[in-house]
Amino acid sequence: MTDALTPTERLLHGADMPRIGAGTWPLDDTDAERVVTDALAAGYRLIDTAQGYRNELGVGRGLKASGLRREDIFVTSKFGKQSHGRDLAVRACERSLDTLGLDYLDLMLIHWPNPGQDRYVEAWEGLVQVLESGRVKAIGTSNFKPAHLERIIQATGVVPDVNQIELSPASVRREARAFHDAHGIVTESWSPIGGNGAKMLDLPVVQQVAAQTRRTAAQVVLRWHVQLGLVVVPKSSNPDRLRQNLDVFSFELSADQMGALSALDQGESVVADSDRTGH
Repeated sequence: MTDALTPTERLLHGADMPRIGAGTWPLDDTDAERVVTDALAAGYRLIDTAQGYRNELGVGRGLKASGLRREDIFVTSKFGKQSHGRDLAVRACERSLDTLGLDYLDLMLIHWPNPGQDRYVEAWEGLVQVLESGRVKAIGTSNFKPAHLERIIQATGVVPDVNQIELSPASVRREARAFHDAHGIVTESWSPIGGNGAKMLDLPVVQQVAAQTRRTAAQVVLRWHVQLGLVVVPKSSNPDRLRQNLDVFSFELSADQMGALSALDQGESVVADSDRTGH
């Protein structure tokens, strides 16, 4: 990528991933096309979608409408449990490429481990095959716990570039982040302002830090992610909020402010348990 407007993170397999991106759930194709176009115009260079979102067609149209060079956009997609298998994972990647209208993906993720089905190791083996073919530049997981990650690494010797997990000041996921750091895996936060985002943004601590920094509550929380070294994918269909959410690199939180936000942690109980849920 040669025209990135945000800082990037070098992934294990060599790709450079922007530190902040635009999420597209739960947009339909029409809204996804508009939001992707708006996000890219605002300066985003990371776009996050998934087969389960059912909006890859609209995302692809937005990418094309932007007029940007393909190499200047980092596109992530994910596949679900119906594609857990070596050949199934390969076909899932090809399906996303066809729907998005792309020659390659920057990052493909296994959306959930679905351990009850017990096919995520085979799915990972398929992703490794696609990585070796060059059709995908980086591969990773979503919602994998350290035990799930250990299993696929031991089975293949290939470490994920990224693990995308639910993470916010409401659940700081210290154990998962420590495992990622020890293995060179980039942590990417989904639902970064909390599952009940509006409630988090209204918390007195968040409002206090926002007043101190003269920033919006959402900017403060997103900056918390950035300072922790995380990649973050907030979502908004509002063009003004898209621009505000991107503007988190021109200020810094103090150690006390970072600590106050981290102290909102409620542990694992407030995030989806990927041993019991998934699709």
